[in-house]
Amino acid sequence: MPFIRITVSGPTLASNQVSLLQVEMTELMASVLGKRTDLASVLVEQAASAGWAIGGTPAKIAVHVDATITAGTNSAQEKARFIEKNHETAQKRPWLRTPSCDLRRRDRSAGKCLGYDGRTQESRQLAA
Repeated sequence: MPFIRITVSGPTLASNQVSLLQVEMTELMASVLGKRTDLASVLVEQAASAGWAIGGTPAKIAVHVDATITAGTNSAQEKARFIEKNHETAQKRPWLRTPSCDLRRRDRSAGKCLGYDGRTQESRQLAA
């Protein structure tokens, strides 16, 4: 079962914002990764603003998306597209707009499934 945990720090999200995130992430799992919507699980958690720092500096707004999928069920291209679309989705929401929107998929191909700011780590390494 695909599972997505979204941790948000900043202003408290309204219930309709949480619902929108849950629907959009479920749709992304289906449209980009081919996962069944009836099996996709999405948890949205609100973290204390004072508890989150990026680069040692307290973050006013921060978002972390941790998606768990079964190893070997998606190609590197599909995973990269998921990271890209996840970032685009977050950037459309003023209440989520942040320079660092992370995505991590727990499978066994770490460089191909870790990413931030809309790009995989593998794509960054290849560009360097």
